[in-house]
Amino acid sequence: MSEQVDAAAALKGIARVEATARVRSRWYVRYLWMFAVWQLVLVPAVLLWRGPTGTLVGTLANALVVMGLSLFATRQPVVPHGYGRLHLKVIGAWTGAYLSTLALGLTLFVGSVVFAAVAALACALPAVAAARREARAV
Repeated sequence: MSEQVDAAAALKGIARVEATARVRSRWYVRYLWMFAVWQLVLVPAVLLWRGPTGTLVGTLANALVVMGLSLFATRQPVVPHGYGRLHLKVIGAWTGAYLSTLALGLTLFVGSVVFAAVAALACALPAVAAARREARAV
């Protein structure tokens, strides 16, 4: 009987650790939402604010946000399962969307507010899709 009690206690302990890990891995969902919201600011600013001042402000603001998000990510105690692979996919999809929107927005759609709005949504989409998937998984 003692073995069954010990086994039950061990299983409860494992369940408690698993629940704690799940709760603490929800940070990545917040990270992805913050990244997506930032795209709604960054992309229109880069596409619509022309000249050296716009470039300087956009670059510095993006560097600060990326450093802040990176610091946020490195301070988290738990990494979600498959984090590295998922994050590379999200950033890869974002990079493709961002470079495409920059190429189109700075050549064919110069100064177009409508294009800037659609481009911002397109750049936010990879992070939003991953955030929704991660929120369901956790």
